[in-house]
Amino acid sequence: MDADTMMGTELWGLRRRRPEVTGTVLAGTDGLLISSNLPPTEAVHLAALAAASFGLGHRMADTVRQGEFRESVVRTSTGAVVTYPAGRNALLTLVVGAGADLEELHAEARAVARRTGSMLDARRPIGATPVPEARVPFMARTSGGRLPRRVTPHTWRRPPF
Repeated sequence: MDADTMMGTELWGLRRRRPEVTGTVLAGTDGLLISSNLPPTEAVHLAALAAASFGLGHRMADTVRQGEFRESVVRTSTGAVVTYPAGRNALLTLVVGAGADLEELHAEARAVARRTGSMLDARRPIGATPVPEARVPFMARTSGGRLPRRVTPHTWRRPPF
Protein backbone atom coordinates (compact mmCIF):
# COMPACT_ATOMS: atom_id res chain seq x y z
CA MET A 1 0.00 0.00 0.00
CA ASP A 2 1.46 3.39 -0.99
CA ALA A 3 1.61 6.45 1.24
CA ASP A 4 -1.29 8.26 -0.48
CA THR A 5 -3.63 5.32 0.14
CA MET A 6 -2.47 5.04 3.74
CA MET A 7 -3.10 8.76 4.35
CA GLY A 8 -6.57 8.51 2.82
CA THR A 9 -7.27 5.49 4.99
CA GLU A 10 -6.15 7.39 8.10
CA LEU A 11 -8.37 10.39 7.28
CA TRP A 12 -11.45 8.29 6.49
CA GLY A 13 -10.79 6.07 9.50
CA LEU A 14 -10.81 9.10 11.79
CA ARG A 15 -14.13 10.26 10.32
CA ARG A 16 -15.59 6.77 10.69
CA ARG A 17 -14.51 6.46 14.35
CA ARG A 18 -15.48 10.03 15.24
CA PRO A 19 -18.85 10.91 13.62
CA GLU A 20 -18.64 14.50 14.91
CA VAL A 21 -15.74 15.10 12.48
CA THR A 22 -17.45 16.34 9.31
CA GLY A 23 -14.33 16.95 7.23
CA THR A 24 -10.56 16.54 7.20
CA VAL A 25 -7.83 18.36 5.32
CA LEU A 26 -4.16 17.42 5.16
CA ALA A 27 -2.08 20.32 3.88
CA GLY A 28 1.49 21.53 3.78
CA THR A 29 2.61 24.30 6.11
CA ASP A 30 2.84 26.43 2.97
CA GLY A 31 -0.95 26.12 2.50
CA LEU A 32 -0.94 23.68 -0.42
CA LEU A 33 -3.52 20.90 -0.29
CA ILE A 34 -2.22 17.31 0.05
CA SER A 35 -5.37 15.31 0.75
CA SER A 36 -8.94 16.00 1.80
CA ASN A 37 -12.44 14.63 1.94
CA LEU A 38 -14.14 18.01 1.58
CA PRO A 39 -15.33 19.57 -1.68
CA PRO A 40 -12.26 20.77 -3.64
CA THR A 41 -12.88 24.52 -3.35
CA GLU A 42 -13.49 24.37 0.38
CA ALA A 43 -10.46 22.13 0.89
CA VAL A 44 -8.11 24.50 -0.95
CA HIS A 45 -9.32 27.50 1.03
CA LEU A 46 -9.21 25.64 4.32
CA ALA A 47 -5.65 24.45 3.60
CA ALA A 48 -4.51 28.03 3.08
CA LEU A 49 -6.32 29.25 6.20
CA ALA A 50 -4.88 26.38 8.26
CA ALA A 51 -1.36 27.39 7.20
CA ALA A 52 -2.06 30.97 8.27
CA SER A 53 -3.49 29.77 11.58
CA PHE A 54 -0.47 27.54 12.11
CA GLY A 55 1.89 30.42 11.36
CA LEU A 56 0.19 32.67 13.90
CA GLY A 57 -0.03 29.93 16.54
CA HIS A 58 3.59 28.93 16.02
CA ARG A 59 4.70 32.55 16.30
CA MET A 60 2.68 33.09 19.50
CA ALA A 61 4.14 29.92 21.04
CA ASP A 62 7.65 31.17 20.21
CA THR A 63 6.91 34.62 21.59
CA VAL A 64 5.61 33.49 24.98
CA ARG A 65 8.20 30.68 25.25
CA GLN A 66 5.67 28.18 26.61
CA GLY A 67 6.70 25.19 24.48
CA GLU A 68 5.88 24.06 20.97
CA PHE A 69 2.67 24.65 19.03
CA ARG A 70 0.21 21.76 19.60
CA GLU A 71 -3.06 22.81 18.03
CA SER A 72 -5.14 25.76 16.95
CA VAL A 73 -8.85 25.68 17.85
CA VAL A 74 -11.45 27.99 16.34
CA ARG A 75 -14.82 27.51 17.99
CA THR A 76 -17.90 28.49 16.04
CA SER A 77 -21.56 28.66 17.00
CA THR A 78 -22.13 25.14 15.61
CA GLY A 79 -18.77 23.41 16.08
CA ALA A 80 -15.05 23.98 15.72
CA VAL A 81 -12.11 23.86 13.32
CA VAL A 82 -8.96 22.34 14.81
CA THR A 83 -5.48 22.34 13.22
CA TYR A 84 -2.64 20.05 14.34
CA PRO A 85 0.95 19.86 13.10
CA ALA A 86 1.56 16.61 11.20
CA GLY A 87 5.26 15.92 10.92
CA ARG A 88 7.79 18.57 9.93
CA ASN A 89 5.95 20.15 7.00
CA ALA A 90 2.25 19.28 7.15
CA LEU A 91 -0.95 20.15 9.00
CA LEU A 92 -4.06 18.13 9.80
CA THR A 93 -7.22 20.22 9.99
CA LEU A 94 -10.53 18.84 11.24
CA VAL A 95 -13.98 20.37 10.84
CA VAL A 96 -15.95 19.30 13.90
CA GLY A 97 -19.70 19.50 14.43
CA ALA A 98 -21.59 20.52 17.55
CA GLY A 99 -21.49 18.39 20.67
CA ALA A 100 -17.93 17.14 20.20
CA ASP A 101 -15.74 16.35 23.18
CA LEU A 102 -12.58 18.11 22.03
CA GLU A 103 -10.37 16.59 24.75
CA GLU A 104 -11.07 13.06 23.52
CA LEU A 105 -10.77 14.19 19.93
CA HIS A 106 -7.39 15.83 20.57
CA ALA A 107 -5.83 12.54 21.69
CA GLU A 108 -7.03 10.60 18.67
CA ALA A 109 -6.38 13.40 16.18
CA ARG A 110 -2.81 13.90 17.43
CA ALA A 111 -2.14 10.19 16.89
CA VAL A 112 -3.47 10.43 13.31
CA ALA A 113 -1.40 13.58 12.75
CA ARG A 114 1.74 11.78 14.00
CA ARG A 115 1.15 8.78 11.71
CA THR A 116 0.34 10.83 8.60
CA GLY A 117 3.20 13.22 9.35
CA SER A 118 5.71 10.39 9.65
CA MET A 119 4.47 8.96 6.33
CA LEU A 120 4.90 12.35 4.66
CA ASP A 121 8.31 12.95 6.22
CA ALA A 122 9.54 9.55 5.04
CA ARG A 123 8.06 9.92 1.57
CA ARG A 124 9.41 13.21 0.28
CA PRO A 125 9.85 16.80 1.35
CA ILE A 126 6.79 18.97 0.87
CA GLY A 127 7.05 22.37 -0.76
CA ALA A 128 9.60 23.86 -3.08
CA THR A 129 12.60 21.79 -4.02
CA PRO A 130 15.95 23.41 -3.27
CA VAL A 131 17.68 25.05 -6.20
CA PRO A 132 21.26 23.84 -6.72
CA GLU A 133 23.88 26.51 -6.27
CA ALA A 134 25.41 27.80 -9.48
CA ARG A 135 29.16 27.17 -9.70
CA VAL A 136 29.80 29.16 -12.88
CA PRO A 137 32.16 32.14 -12.59
CA PHE A 138 31.06 35.49 -13.99
CA MET A 139 32.57 36.00 -17.42
CA ALA A 140 32.19 39.73 -17.84
CA ARG A 141 31.43 42.66 -15.64
CA THR A 142 29.53 45.71 -16.68
CA SER A 143 29.79 49.15 -15.23
CA GLY A 144 26.47 50.64 -14.25
CA GLY A 145 28.13 54.02 -13.69
CA ARG A 146 28.71 54.66 -17.39
CA LEU A 147 25.08 54.47 -18.46
CA PRO A 148 23.53 57.82 -19.36
CA ARG A 149 21.31 59.16 -16.66
CA ARG A 150 17.85 60.20 -17.65
CA VAL A 151 16.74 63.46 -16.07
CA THR A 152 13.14 64.58 -16.28
CA PRO A 153 12.14 68.13 -15.44
CA HIS A 154 10.04 68.71 -12.35
CA THR A 155 6.50 69.55 -13.48
CA TRP A 156 4.44 69.13 -10.34
CA ARG A 157 3.18 72.26 -8.63
CA ARG A 158 1.37 72.76 -5.39
CA PRO A 159 -2.34 73.39 -6.04
CA PRO A 160 -3.66 76.79 -4.96
CA PHE A 161 -5.88 76.93 -1.90
